[in-house]
Amino acid sequence: MKTSPRAVAEREITSRVDLCLPSGRLNPAAVGWSRTPLHRANIRGWGRTMRWDYWCVTSPEQVFAFSASSLDYLAGEAAFFLDRRTGEQVTSRGLLVPARGVSFSARSGEGSVRIGAGPVRISVDETAAGTRLRLRSAELDAEILVHRVPGRESLSLVVPWSARRFQYTVKDVGRPAEGTVRVNGRTYEFATEDALATLDLGRGRWPGEVLWNWGAAAGRPGGRDVAIQIGGKWTDGTGSVENALILDGRVHKISEELVWYYDTSDWNAPWRITGDRVDLEFVPEHVREADVRRALYMRTREAQAFGHYRGTVVADDGEIVEISDLYGWAEEVYRRW
Repeated sequence: MKTSPRAVAEREITSRVDLCLPSGRLNPAAVGWSRTPLHRANIRGWGRTMRWDYWCVTSPEQVFAFSASSLDYLAGEAAFFLDRRTGEQVTSRGLLVPARGVSFSARSGEGSVRIGAGPVRISVDETAAGTRLRLRSAELDAEILVHRVPGRESLSLVVPWSARRFQYTVKDVGRPAEGTVRVNGRTYEFATEDALATLDLGRGRWPGEVLWNWGAAAGRPGGRDVAIQIGGKWTDGTGSVENALILDGRVHKISEELVWYYDTSDWNAPWRITGDRVDLEFVPEHVREADVRRALYMRTREAQAFGHYRGTVVADDGEIVEISDLYGWAEEVYRRW
C-alpha cells in the first residue's frame, strides 16, 4: 500500500494525435495529457480491446448513470438510478454475445455510440445542442441533453502499461444537463440549474486484471464552476495520472500519484485522498456494491459510494481552493477478463 504521494513528469499534448501506430502498438507521441480531446483511438482488430462510455448525471434529488462497453466479441450494458431522498435504487444490466449492433466513436465529442440490441438499448449522439443520451430498458427510460460550455476544458490522457497494453481516457466532469428518467412508470426531472453530468470515456488494450480507484465531484459553490477528478492504483508506475482540479472551466493538472485511505470492510466510513496539492475527505451518503461473474473467468467487483467531498486542492497558481460539501462519488473496482 502506497503511503506517500509521488510526483510524475507528464507532457501536455496540444495537437491532434493517433493513439496507435500502423502496427497496432501504442504511439509514443500519444503519451501525455490534454485539455481537450485530441486523440483518435485508431485501435484495430481484436486482442484485449476495451471500449466504453460511462455517463453519470447528478442532482440534489437523484443520480442516473449508465455504461456502454465492449470487449472484443462481447458487449455489456449497465444502468443505475438512485433516489437520494429515499435511498431507493434501480439497476438494469445486459450482455451481448456476439457484440452485434454495437459501435463506438474514435474521438470523444464526435460521432455516436450505439448498443442497439439486448435488454438495455443505449445511444449517445453529438448534436449542435450538446450530447444527447438515450437509454431504454424494462426498468429505466431516459433522455438527457448534456450541454457544452464553450471554452470549458476536460482532462484527456494516455496511460501506458506497455507498447501493447495502454488506455486512452477522457474525464469530462461537471457539464450542465437536463432531461427526464422514467423509473418503473414514475418520471424524474433533471434541470440545468442543478444537474451536472460527467463522462468517463475509455479506449484501449488492457491487461487481464486491474484494480482502480476513481473519484469525481462537481458543483457551483459561490457561483464558481468547481470540479475535481482523481484516480489511483491502475495508473501507478506508468508515469501518467488522472488527477485534476477544474476551476471556472480551466484544468489545473495535478501530476502526482495520490494516496487513498478507506476501509474495505466498511465502505460507508469516511475516505481520505491526499497528496502534496490534495487533502480531501469523502463522506459517503449511499453505497452501491456489485460482484458480477460471467463465463468461467470474467468478474467485476465494485463498490461505488456517493456522497460529499470536503477539504482543499491547490490550483496551479498556488490558490488554496476550499472544497465544501461537493457532491460526487468515490469507488474501488476490480476487473478480470
